[in-house]
Amino acid sequence: MTLLQIMSEDDPERVLLRTRDHERITEALRVCSVAFGRWPLRGTITPDTGPEDVLSRYRTEIDELCAREGLQLVDVAQLHPEESPGWEERAAEARSTFLEEHRHAEDEVRFFAHGTGCFYLHLDGRVHAVVCEAGDLLSVPAGTLHWFDMGPRPEFVAIRFFEKEDGWVGDFTGDPIARRFPDSTRS
Repeated sequence: MTLLQIMSEDDPERVLLRTRDHERITEALRVCSVAFGRWPLRGTITPDTGPEDVLSRYRTEIDELCAREGLQLVDVAQLHPEESPGWEERAAEARSTFLEEHRHAEDEVRFFAHGTGCFYLHLDGRVHAVVCEAGDLLSVPAGTLHWFDMGPRPEFVAIRFFEKEDGWVGDFTGDPIARRFPDSTRS
């Protein structure tokens, strides 16, 4: 179940709100101009489920969101634990990149079709940790400082939406704030 935990940026141990209530999560994020919603899940996703199958399952919702928000590009990011040699190193490298605070030039819009991931949003002196799960749609406004934790053994399938091809490029701040907050290996 989706979780929102809001902490002081100066004291990660000081929890200001912790909730799994969908309405409270939606309202707490709305106040910060972050959109949160849910789409119905459309079948089980396995490591063999291809990106085109994922997109076809959610075509109606994708088309409606793109038309409403002016989004032009859609793709699927998939990470599943593998038993192949070197998988853990590749996953650790991918994870470490997004564990650093950054921002984007356009909104970061993600729908989780499978698995989980945690967005840490650095807003107004607080850090909002949003643990997204399958069915969650999150839209983080352009310029919002944040980082993303996909966990030590990443397993998720997310539909990503973009206004233009280079919109996903991160502008990393160099601020070490993310290291002060718990992640799935430091919690």
